[in-house]
Amino acid sequence: MNRTTLSLIAGATVLAAVTGFAALSAPDTPGSDSTAKAAAQLPVERTSLLCPAPSMSDIAETSYSSFTPVTKGTGSGGKAELQAAAQESREGSGAGGDKGKGNGKSGERKTDKPVLTSKEPGKPVTGDSSGAESPALVGTADGRFAPGWTVQETTEVAAGTGRGLQGVNCTAPDTSFWFPGASTAADRTDYVHLTNPDDSAAVVDIELYGKDGTLQSTVGEGITVQPHSSEPLLLSTLTDEQQTDLTVHVNVRSGRVGAAVQALDDKVGGDWLAASTDPSGSLVLPGIPKDATSVRLVAFTPGDADADLKLRLASPSGLITPAGHETVHVKGGMTTAVDLGDVTRGEAGSLVLTPTDRSVPVVAALRVVRGKGDKQETAFIPATRPVGTRATSADNSAKGSTLSLTAPGRTATVEVTASAGSEGGTPVSKTYTIKAGTTQDIEPPVPSGLKGTYALTVEPKSGGPVYGARTLAATQGGVPGFTVQTLPDDRGTVAVPEADEDLSVLQK
Repeated sequence: MNRTTLSLIAGATVLAAVTGFAALSAPDTPGSDSTAKAAAQLPVERTSLLCPAPSMSDIAETSYSSFTPVTKGTGSGGKAELQAAAQESREGSGAGGDKGKGNGKSGERKTDKPVLTSKEPGKPVTGDSSGAESPALVGTADGRFAPGWTVQETTEVAAGTGRGLQGVNCTAPDTSFWFPGASTAADRTDYVHLTNPDDSAAVVDIELYGKDGTLQSTVGEGITVQPHSSEPLLLSTLTDEQQTDLTVHVNVRSGRVGAAVQALDDKVGGDWLAASTDPSGSLVLPGIPKDATSVRLVAFTPGDADADLKLRLASPSGLITPAGHETVHVKGGMTTAVDLGDVTRGEAGSLVLTPTDRSVPVVAALRVVRGKGDKQETAFIPATRPVGTRATSADNSAKGSTLSLTAPGRTATVEVTASAGSEGGTPVSKTYTIKAGTTQDIEPPVPSGLKGTYALTVEPKSGGPVYGARTLAATQGGVPGFTVQTLPDDRGTVAVPEADEDLSVLQK
């Protein structure tokens, strides 16, 4: 096969990787050609993940868990590795003026030795770091390690601003990220972390939207992130305005980055705020802890049109409308926040947002608080994609993990598999039925003879779309530390259409 044919096939595969999720999720179009050949589902061959620098606290303890589920159709080769990214100068991290503009070090890695290397699909591998010098990580998986590769970063901070449990799923690089729920208030210290995995510099704009619209900021324009490096930018240095509720848009002009917001509070702990799913007319925010004492919804619509949304809670018994919060009005280009109080009232719950009339794209996230008084802790739940074909949660232990699943439309059947443990144990699977319009908190299965941590893989088997989240909880000094990670489809496979024509003529 000559190079021309190979290039065409490679191009088709890349296109399928970009459009594969849409092909899996789009409904049948009336009048479509039923004779068209079905696309083949093939495992992805390469995946990149980026982990932000975990903490600036000297007393932080961070663990990493890397896991790839076993996927049919993969070969025997490949590897998955995480390496330390070069750190930009801490003094140049978004403190105004030229700082945060890429004037730090050139982006050489501190070491070429991998921080974490996976051994085999189906078994997690773990690693640890401590203190404020823990770097961001840049990871690549290929071959049999690529499909569904998941890395969880979990940090325990014993005291100080942001104390508690902080967790984040390491993310794939992209060119646009939305973060409703950030803040520049006096009691908040929020950083947006940008990590560039590539050999060339990335140029990024950070746009801030408050309750009255766009916040003026020239410092957030044209930020350069050097190759193989990470840049934490303090949001309060990008604007003079103090606002409790902000939406942050990370827009990449050239290149690509991974992005996450670390939201730290002086009094009620802190956590990572992951990006909301792409703007959509309907959104699901799954996995509100049943003992949440305060829930705050932050929503934003990027366009000029206002959005009117019906607000419902998917409870264990069905969809209910919280009294006094039947709808929410989101003005175009402005961030809207709504306090929902203890909306779950002691039961598992997920928030479902749908348009009251016409559909207007929206992004949203929840700020969730557990505990009371000086024993409070915070986590965030962004709107997320459905589980789709498969989703994975890493870094689970025998105690402290809760899996929350919701089926906002039709009843669904889901298989949950607990992997082997990182230090030993036999996988176990269990099937659950999630009734239409409900959320079910389940105590996930645990591997037989578990040693170490393990991963959970969620695979819908029948019925309507399922959305999920995993909560990790660890109480320290009476503070109910917790962190929530949503479970979107892992995009471990891509749809590759069968060729209708003989391309052999291209070999000439």
